[in-house]
Amino acid sequence: MSESINKVDILSMTYGELEEYFLNINEKSFRAKQTFKWLHSDRVKTYDEMSNLSKNLREILKENTYINNIEAIDVLTSKEDGTKKFLFELMDGNVIESVFMRYHHGNSVCISTQVGCAMGCKFCASTLDGLTRNLTASEMLSQIYEITRITGERISNIVLMGSGEPLHNYDNVLKFIELITDENGYNLSGRNITLSTCGIVPNIYKLADCKLQITLAISLHSTTDERRKTLMPIANKYSIDEILKATDYFFEQTGRRISFEYCLVANENDTMEDANRLSKLLNGRNAHVNLIPVNPIKERDFKSTNMEFVHKFKNVLEKNGINVTIRREMGRDINGACGQLRKSYIDSKGGKNR
Repeated sequence: MSESINKVDILSMTYGELEEYFLNINEKSFRAKQTFKWLHSDRVKTYDEMSNLSKNLREILKENTYINNIEAIDVLTSKEDGTKKFLFELMDGNVIESVFMRYHHGNSVCISTQVGCAMGCKFCASTLDGLTRNLTASEMLSQIYEITRITGERISNIVLMGSGEPLHNYDNVLKFIELITDENGYNLSGRNITLSTCGIVPNIYKLADCKLQITLAISLHSTTDERRKTLMPIANKYSIDEILKATDYFFEQTGRRISFEYCLVANENDTMEDANRLSKLLNGRNAHVNLIPVNPIKERDFKSTNMEFVHKFKNVLEKNGINVTIRREMGRDINGACGQLRKSYIDSKGGKNR
């Protein structure tokens, strides 16, 4: 990363910022469109590949900017469903992970938004070593671009649900969304992006005011504040009622249905009483529940609810008029849960992230 000190992260620059940059170095503004295309449509990794830029301009860019590249240091492929788990090394030596999943409706990638996580959710491996730092917009983009290069397949859906809390890295995440949806670049529809949050209420309101056409997913995982506090420390700051009021506002501003993720943990939050309480919480709201049998991690003693009870829970919600699906388990045989592969890698290095 030392070579990038005092240089501009060009991959994190929006189209407008790139235009301004070229004007400031006395270049024509159309150079921005050429360069933006190379970076985000052709996804080149070096300036030498930008063949329609003069050699002199390429040298100027090399001296003053850098392309934030990441490197895949491990790729695991599930024998069960073909899911791929990527371990990426960033330019500063930190490691993050991403997951590539094939569905009938297209390829989905779950990306990280932070190195580690500060939220402390008890069932998640991402948070075991705490938060190291936020990812830049370019480091989020690079996960998509590198997976596209490696697989040779276009990504049609992006989920901000890997390591990290997206709304804890609000500004960089918003810039990432602007870049990945830009028609001059990757040109992904905002409707094909899901942002998952444990419920940072003020930033849900801020996001709502942006009126983006993304899907907002709330990691709820409990039907009472008391029980939620034992699973998710964020519940000590924001109540379920506060979160629901914020999601109501998000729906008012965007017209986008809210998704509620509910991780089923045996003997913790999977009773029929929980199912009925969840139904009452969401009654009358334009909402969808995604039931997730918890993916066990060795550092915790949580166990997944057996599938018979998962279906009973689902049936209660449906009888109460709640839209609900059971998430298909992907990559269970390759450390599929968020943070597991990264945690294993860090442990193998003696507990150091770099």
